[in-house]
Amino acid sequence: MKTFKELVYERPDFEQEKDALKRYAEDIKNASSYEELRNVFLDREEASRHFDTMFNVAYIRNSIDTRDEFYDAEMTNFYKRQGSLTLLEQEAEAALLKSPYLEDLKREFGELLVQEIEIGQKLASPEVVDDMALDSALCQEYNRVISACSTEFDGKACNFSGLLKHMQSVNRKERQEAFRAWADMYEGVSGELDRIYDQMVEVRSRIAGKLGFDSFISFVYARMGRFDYTPEDVKNFRRQVKEYIVPLCQRLFEEQAERLGVEELQWYDEQLTDPDGNAVPAGGREEMLGWGREMYQELAPEAGEFFDFMLEHELFDLETRLGKQPGGYCAFLKEEKAPFIFSNFNGTSADVDVLTHEAGHAFEAYTSSRIYPLSAMVWSSSEINEIHSMSMEFFTYPWMEKFFGDKAERYRMRHLAQALEAVPYMVCVDELQHRVFEEGLNAEGRRRVWRELEQTYMPWRSYDGNVFLENGGFWMQKLHIFVNPFYYVDYALAQMGAFEFYKKMTKNKEQAWADYYKLCKSGGSRGYFETLAYAGLSNPFRDGTLKEIADFLETKLFS
Repeated sequence: MKTFKELVYERPDFEQEKDALKRYAEDIKNASSYEELRNVFLDREEASRHFDTMFNVAYIRNSIDTRDEFYDAEMTNFYKRQGSLTLLEQEAEAALLKSPYLEDLKREFGELLVQEIEIGQKLASPEVVDDMALDSALCQEYNRVISACSTEFDGKACNFSGLLKHMQSVNRKERQEAFRAWADMYEGVSGELDRIYDQMVEVRSRIAGKLGFDSFISFVYARMGRFDYTPEDVKNFRRQVKEYIVPLCQRLFEEQAERLGVEELQWYDEQLTDPDGNAVPAGGREEMLGWGREMYQELAPEAGEFFDFMLEHELFDLETRLGKQPGGYCAFLKEEKAPFIFSNFNGTSADVDVLTHEAGHAFEAYTSSRIYPLSAMVWSSSEINEIHSMSMEFFTYPWMEKFFGDKAERYRMRHLAQALEAVPYMVCVDELQHRVFEEGLNAEGRRRVWRELEQTYMPWRSYDGNVFLENGGFWMQKLHIFVNPFYYVDYALAQMGAFEFYKKMTKNKEQAWADYYKLCKSGGSRGYFETLAYAGLSNPFRDGTLKEIADFLETKLFS
């Protein structure tokens, strides 16, 4: 494989792709034996990888610089044609479901694959092609708007990521000014974001209705493969978060206010956990990649092999820049069996979190793609995928001295506390989305409900009198609400599994890693509950699971 920068992008021939899908459907119908069907199925799998890889190359390069007109146009081109290609793929899969050799396929590749194909029959139709293209275009517009935001701070142009380091300063005035600059940027584009989201809610509801779903909620649960649980189960999970997790977080923030010597903790204080300053990495990109290599080589042979592959092929884009999409993600280039890590380094401990969190995703994809012949089996469900990433953050704890020196323990304690403190926010985001589609909330209603939910799940939250945020504007800063609807609760569910792996680590590190590696090798071969049981993890919806986790964390955080 070449390095990522050397990979040649070429726009797929969309008409050729349509013809290939039509032939695929016919070949399925004409297969006269399972062996023949299997060959047709695997040949199509191989052929589709190039198309998907070109999509991801364009997506990554568009994320790296949203101002690049060429890749912006390429993504627009993909989104316009996505719906018609989905329909042709759906027709081929319908033929597969009618094949007399379906049971043979199920025996070889698993029931979950067939279940996902069956659900896929309900998720698209000619009536929603234009709506699907519009939804994708709105996501692209959202990314453009957010990526274009910048402000001058301390004599330098900063985007949202660039302000985060200032928002962790030991100087409270600097934190406060950075916070105001951050909030002002969001308020400045709030009208555009409200307009975009109003259109998203409208088009997503329309898609669900045309496809026969009673709401977008039931549609998106089906699209995300949530076969094992319902919105009512998620509601019960949120209840347990409020009962067992919120009180622990309240105690943590009360202790933090006392340490910082402030009478009332403001939002811009939440990010500073120590009056002497948060632990920050001692080096830049090159040093941290070098330390990362040492860390993964020492962690396990399979982890070292993976990270060497990432370095050799330069599968990272890490530094924040103007025009770059905010946040971080792990993409996957199917043709190369290569993960790609995208992030925005900003000089805080979050830079190290990228080399653990996103690397957890990448390690799982690298591992499972070398086991399973089907791309659909590389990734698991999103609730499991986030266990891969969040658990890796804990497995790398013993190597934090490489990055933070004598402040490593300060980092570990802050990381553990913030992992817990993030959970109420995650379910807050989830409940907002449920209520948006249940109640048809407009812009004013979203702000009102968000503020109510903050006071329920984050009663410590105060915005120092900032009118925009005190009136509920903070919801806008969560990318997932716009581009990955209903995904965010998966982080909270997965965090429970990661906490359990951390608990296992404290007892037997070798066995904990063996169980984790077993989970990664499982890929997407099993359903959600089955995968949890396979890896020896608890069901987070079960009454009592969150209490057991909270009791364990209490001993670690308050001893």
